[in-house]
Amino acid sequence: MVIHPLFLPLLFGMVLYGDVAYYAMILTSLIVHELGHLFAAWLVRVKVKRCVIMPYGGEIELASGSSLNSKKQLIIAIGGPIATCFCIMITPWMDPLFADPFLKIQLILLIVNLVPIWPLDGGRIVLSLILMFSPKSKNYELFLLISLILIFLVALISFILLPNSLFIFVLSLFLLIKIVQEWRFRKYRLAFEKHVMKRLT
Repeated sequence: MVIHPLFLPLLFGMVLYGDVAYYAMILTSLIVHELGHLFAAWLVRVKVKRCVIMPYGGEIELASGSSLNSKKQLIIAIGGPIATCFCIMITPWMDPLFADPFLKIQLILLIVNLVPIWPLDGGRIVLSLILMFSPKSKNYELFLLISLILIFLVALISFILLPNSLFIFVLSLFLLIKIVQEWRFRKYRLAFEKHVMKRLT
């Protein structure tokens, strides 16, 4: 498990201008979230090459030769939010000094990740369900296009509202880059009827 290089400046910036303990909880929350995905991948016997921590969660890269259908992708995508829900459930037994900020972090992480746009978990879940019932490449491309438009609008609005929306702006730019990368390589994916994909959030 590694931290994406683009996440490091954001992480160091948060530490520089805030409470180190608070942002340590953020990083811990992201790691636990990804462990949920990894555990789900293990349950469905999908081999993982590596896991990269992103500002919104993380990205799982499958081992060479591994493949997954829409059902397996759905299970792995749900694993992260379930792990975050587990963190929410244990907050009543935590020290009140840490419980409140920890709970806030989990709720934000859960809400952001369940937004139904690619590459967030919510988008992965919705796309998996769509392809389970209608495994066509045009559905995949349409979903990517909708996600691209929505993220672009969020980035534009958050740019107008700067500096109050700095975190949302940076996050939306990061997601925008990921969607553009996926859009560029969409035609190189294998048959979408089998829906073999190399990356999961």
